[in-house]
Amino acid sequence: MKQSSPGKVRMALGRRARASRTVRPVGVLANWEDYPKEVRDTFGRASRVYYPSVLYEELCRTLGKEIFPRNYYSLLGNKILQTQLFQLLEISHPRTRLFYGRQRLERIKREFPFPLVAKTPLGSSRGRGVFLIRGDGDLGRYLDRHRPAYIQEYLPIERDLRVVLVGGRVLHAYWRVRRPGDFRDNVAQGASIQLEGIPSEGLAFALDAARRCAFDEVGMDICRVEGRYYILEANMVYGLEGFRQAGLDLYETLGRMLDEGLF
Repeated sequence: MKQSSPGKVRMALGRRARASRTVRPVGVLANWEDYPKEVRDTFGRASRVYYPSVLYEELCRTLGKEIFPRNYYSLLGNKILQTQLFQLLEISHPRTRLFYGRQRLERIKREFPFPLVAKTPLGSSRGRGVFLIRGDGDLGRYLDRHRPAYIQEYLPIERDLRVVLVGGRVLHAYWRVRRPGDFRDNVAQGASIQLEGIPSEGLAFALDAARRCAFDEVGMDICRVEGRYYILEANMVYGLEGFRQAGLDLYETLGRMLDEGLF
């Protein structure tokens, strides 16, 4: 915890700030009264709270405190809200529609050609809950397990670009190259990492999208098809293998940025 300027107190709850020397996290406790009085008093004075967690994010907003990162917990694992945000801001995103109610199979087939992509819209990660739908059988099996149906156009790509941004800065970027026979680019599903040949225009697209979406920390997946960049997904919890292969430590970087007042 630290006074970054006269009358301005910063504190952190979540452990992502654990490498900071000046804004050490106090942890997330389920019951507010379990915090020591010193912590509760500091929270009362704090104008900015880092990594407040799902539990305390709305409380911080209710009390008028700045939070970091913004648009983080509410969009965590929520493909529906993310898609709505991208569409509202007119950020390039694969054509995506939600389907509720009856006769979904017929309605989907009227709007999307096969193959198409279907996803579990809430709570899925690491490439799980992503399905390549080639025909009626695949689609019927997906619909039996998913309400609503989250349907997306299929883009013919062999890799995507993961760009990790914090506080309006690119921390790291790398290609995720899918393994033969799989259509997913997730490292957890066997995709490989390539650190070379990162396009500057792809980084510029990611920076602009993060700024417009007010993503203070995000692992953004983007791709390029026929000269156009698309944002595929925004990951608030992202893997660290790309950092490891580049010899980088995310938490040391976050701690240094906090100590230097970069966010």
